[in-house]
Amino acid sequence: MTAREVVVFAKENNCQMVDYKFLDFVGIWQHFSTPVSEFSEDTFEEGIGFDGSSIRGWQPIHNSDMLLMPDPATAKVDPFIQVPTLSIICDIIDPITREGYTRDPRFIAKKAESYLKSTGIADTAYFGPEPEFFIFDDIRYGSSANESFYCIDSVEGAWNTGREEFPNLGYKPRHKEGYFPCAPTDSFVDLRNEMVQVLQSVGMRIEASHHEVATGGQNEIDMRFDSLLKMGDTLQWFKYIVKNVAFRNGKSVTFMPKPLYGDNGSGMHCHQSLWKDGTNLFAGDGYGGLSKMAMYYIGGIMKHAKALCAFTNPSVNSYKRLVPGYEAPVNLAYSNRNRSASIRIPVTNNPKGKRVEYRTPDPSCNGYLAFAAQLMAGLDGIENKIDPGQPLDKDIYGLSPEELKDVPNVARSLEDALNHLRDDHEFLLKGDVFTEDVIEKWIEYKMEAEVNPNRMRPTPTEFALSYDC
Repeated sequence: MTAREVVVFAKENNCQMVDYKFLDFVGIWQHFSTPVSEFSEDTFEEGIGFDGSSIRGWQPIHNSDMLLMPDPATAKVDPFIQVPTLSIICDIIDPITREGYTRDPRFIAKKAESYLKSTGIADTAYFGPEPEFFIFDDIRYGSSANESFYCIDSVEGAWNTGREEFPNLGYKPRHKEGYFPCAPTDSFVDLRNEMVQVLQSVGMRIEASHHEVATGGQNEIDMRFDSLLKMGDTLQWFKYIVKNVAFRNGKSVTFMPKPLYGDNGSGMHCHQSLWKDGTNLFAGDGYGGLSKMAMYYIGGIMKHAKALCAFTNPSVNSYKRLVPGYEAPVNLAYSNRNRSASIRIPVTNNPKGKRVEYRTPDPSCNGYLAFAAQLMAGLDGIENKIDPGQPLDKDIYGLSPEELKDVPNVARSLEDALNHLRDDHEFLLKGDVFTEDVIEKWIEYKMEAEVNPNRMRPTPTEFALSYDC
């Protein structure tokens, strides 16, 4: 829609409020609202001022004024706010230079798409993420100088088979057995269907929904692939809708990668391909039906995977998932069909469906940054003709230490990922997509806000192991 069409759309839908949404540096949607009487076509030209110093990782207080610029193409009616409300995703610009703000994740995604076109390699990068999530009935946690705890509960938790539920009717998915039993073991059919209905109401194309492997309410809803920037927008709507549908049903959704000990964590496998003039450039006659370009793209992902982890797996908790044995691919290998490899080539006979699936990322990431970083790594592979080596068509988890010694791994911790990003980020700077300032600030923020606090805090497991030493 154009600016004028959005104004008409708001009137047709009797919108009384306008809600402006944008993504902070870390990856959480922020917003504020104005009465529709303050909204006009001029809003799209003039923007709306706000305090950038109050947003994590953004401006210092002495230089805090920023402008929100609504993107008319993103206008929708918010499905949750009681008063009819127009919702618009915004870009962030500097009020003096009127240029895009370098730490705005959406601006980075836009620059990644522009850089792709400038290379002449392709004109479109398609991404299809598969964000998994848990639905819980109760979540409590706390930390202080002398105490630290968390407590999760779910009606589906295998730990609740003996709980007095008056009556307890059983049907709790056993650990690692949540994929795909029917109801009543899968107790979330109706809730997922409600999520799908709301997702579709805002224009999202949903392909499937199902229970996932873990006990305790792990689920997945699969959306149709889209171009990089649009998928960044869609992922934010996805998280917003899934969380709010759960919330209004007395449930809580988390995209935290590893909330439960001893069971599968939540990943966000990313399907991706490059297209030009309507042709899929990844289709070919090579291994898995891929082109040479696709193989070089894989080579770029594998070469930069440890640095990519800083954006694709950006939380301390991410690395509780990235351990062998829980379907979380930690070994950098590619293979046709093989889900134990970090890069899988899905089987399809349709050339339009040929793609690469990178299975390491998780849904705690900032989608704009994660997609942009993967694209830049893949393009570096194409530009430098990086050979990914031979495929590994074995169950990697069943390999002996001798067989595994030459298979590289992804980062082992967030600190490890950040150190690799510090040493390996030249590929991200091409086309000014990422900047040195963005890289430095990302590392600084993650170290101060996540790595160091976790490094200094003792855990209950440490007391169990060491209190009597």
